[in-house]
Amino acid sequence: MAALGLGSSVIVFDPLLLHFNSSIRPFAPKSTGPNTPISRHPSASALGSSLAATRPLPLRPRRSLGSASATMFTQNPVVSDILASALTGCIALSCLRFWNETAKRGLFDQKLNRKLVHISVGLVFMLCWPLFSPGSRGALLAATVPGVNIIKMLLLGLGIWKDEATVKSMSRFGDYRELLKGPLYYAITITLACIMYWRTSPISIAAICNLCAGDGIADIVGRRFGNIKIPYNRNKSVAGSIAMASAGFLASVGYMYYFSSFGYVEGSWEMVLGFWIVSLASAVVESLPISTDLDDNLTVPVTSILVGSLVF
Repeated sequence: MAALGLGSSVIVFDPLLLHFNSSIRPFAPKSTGPNTPISRHPSASALGSSLAATRPLPLRPRRSLGSASATMFTQNPVVSDILASALTGCIALSCLRFWNETAKRGLFDQKLNRKLVHISVGLVFMLCWPLFSPGSRGALLAATVPGVNIIKMLLLGLGIWKDEATVKSMSRFGDYRELLKGPLYYAITITLACIMYWRTSPISIAAICNLCAGDGIADIVGRRFGNIKIPYNRNKSVAGSIAMASAGFLASVGYMYYFSSFGYVEGSWEMVLGFWIVSLASAVVESLPISTDLDDNLTVPVTSILVGSLVF
């Protein structure tokens, strides 16, 4: 802010509180020049009047990174959540379309392609959680994204809607009825974890990371390096179980740091230890013979939630 007084020509540069009392007169251009002396010692009256005229700028309260990201679209949190849900849905759909295209072109083995979908979709969905506002409204609107996928799996699995690319990318043997099992359980699990625990709980992090990263990596590693089988379950390998515990743990710690940067959780070594216990327990349950009868998309997140409720 600058105050300019004619006559005595008091020029005030308010941000630095520099006051220049000049003898320069307006309408006298001949007396104004580069060599005109400028007094740097204002009178007390001039200083007092200038300070009286000075009004401090109102300071806007600093917002946390989380609240800023939650209202990045508009200052109306409801509209912001709706827009965030639409954007998240577009991102999730793009991810699915990408893997559908790889399945069409046969770029990967069908089983590998299915597991890449399994790993990526849930983790990408969690990356979008900071777009939403805190509280139940943000959680519910975020959950609409996997919730829509529940409806899609039902329509495809019942044969009401035909989408061969999606069926091929998500099923083991190309049968559309398979989508009523693992893929449907997967969507239900992520939806419930989002609604019940949201981004402020390490339980949601552990459940989704062990389901997506842990179980997905276990299958990929187990098929390639699973020569040594687990004694009590010949369908599971030691390498796959180790990979599951490691991948689920590392993904959980990574998302702990990610959400702590927004202030949603407070990362600590105790939480890291808790993630390791949950991932280890999930890998043990996944290796049991019951996994033959019960789908891993149910047993892994249920184990993560139960053990997480004890350690967090």
